[in-house]
Amino acid sequence: MAHNDDSAAPDRVFLPTLETPTLTKAELAELLFDRLGLNKRESKDMVEAFFDIVHDTLVEGRDVKLSGFGNFNIRRKAPRPGRNPRTGESIPIKARNVVTFHASHKLKATVQGDAPSAEDFE
Repeated sequence: MAHNDDSAAPDRVFLPTLETPTLTKAELAELLFDRLGLNKRESKDMVEAFFDIVHDTLVEGRDVKLSGFGNFNIRRKAPRPGRNPRTGESIPIKARNVVTFHASHKLKATVQGDAPSAEDFE
């Protein structure tokens, strides 16, 4: 990403527009390629390896904590009675594990615009 000025401020990650509301693994790999100088294969492999590790850790029932970003937690949901909305028939819902994500205070503040940017410290 190029700057329009000659400042030493780091490149900023621009979030996708409303037309592209998600950041994909392919886009993450491209950012690694652009920023770190990894080749495209290494970038793709690094992104895949990261998500494989997060996935496998959660499947093992362990939480994942990413400092400054947030926590992925495994939560056990107890069995409970449910209801088929079409028929009204009562159906038991089995106990299960679910993954929850809780953003860190730092991430929340940055998203809300409450945290000072790196430029504010210069």
